[in-house]
Amino acid sequence: MNAPDFWFKAVDDYLAYRRNLGVALRTEAGQLRNFAQFATQSDAARLTLALAESWARAIPRPNALTSARRIEVLRGFARFLKRQDPDTVLPPSGLFGPAHRRRVPHIFTENELQELVEATHDLPPDGGFRAMTCPAVLGLLATTGLRIGEAVRLTRADVDLTRGLLAVREAKRHTCRDVPLHETVRAELSAYVQHRDRRVPFPKSEGFFLWESGRSITARQIRYAFHEILDKLGWTPRGDYARHRLHDLRHTFIVRSLMQAYQRNGEVGSEALSLSTYVGHARVTDTYWYLTGVPELMAMAANRFHQYAVEGRP
Repeated sequence: MNAPDFWFKAVDDYLAYRRNLGVALRTEAGQLRNFAQFATQSDAARLTLALAESWARAIPRPNALTSARRIEVLRGFARFLKRQDPDTVLPPSGLFGPAHRRRVPHIFTENELQELVEATHDLPPDGGFRAMTCPAVLGLLATTGLRIGEAVRLTRADVDLTRGLLAVREAKRHTCRDVPLHETVRAELSAYVQHRDRRVPFPKSEGFFLWESGRSITARQIRYAFHEILDKLGWTPRGDYARHRLHDLRHTFIVRSLMQAYQRNGEVGSEALSLSTYVGHARVTDTYWYLTGVPELMAMAANRFHQYAVEGRP
């Protein structure tokens, strides 16, 4: 059972099994292959509690949350192995405490968003596609709450600027949804299309966002440009993350939308449900997390409750 390639084959078999059930396991795949390498180097014959604990702690910056998440990933793999080897140990879920704690994101102010997009126009080289495509992508993320993967996978057929509608296909958990665009966003994307088609009359891709080569942009390229801009601006992130993330633009859109709902004194519950559908959350509770996860929203919610409980008005 301890052949040099045993652990890697076992991981590949497990990933194939889960993916046949429709589970992507993109992040988990890398973690489990890291475990396979660790187990191979440890000359481990089977998955034991000691092996699981050692691997969970084998991280550059040890912390209980990351170790707990590693154990959570390993538990599914352990169940799969247990079918072949009953002596396989299923690590207990609470070995390192809770595996999930939603960290507070950086919420961009309106001025920060404006400065960010303006700085993107100065990306080198002068007159290059980066200074044209990156503002369009970042602006779309900030005004629709799209995930970066959803944005870079958009094709020309997915973007209907006549109706102002995006068709987001194969989103998270293989879902699809239509995303209406504000008139200002539609105008910006229309301007981008005119420049794009003039500069690249014969594209090599059906992608909506392109480079000079005519090929589609990638999330990695946009992420690199994003951090290049932020490093130049010298901004320090607020929240629990060491660096700004593209996903913070999505968080910002959701938070600002909920804050506007409170400020309008409207029916926050129905607006939260609509927002959850718009951004592609699987559960409305994923949207409601922002009420407790972001201090500004928590203060608004508390004030609303005070008005209801003490003053007798909603």
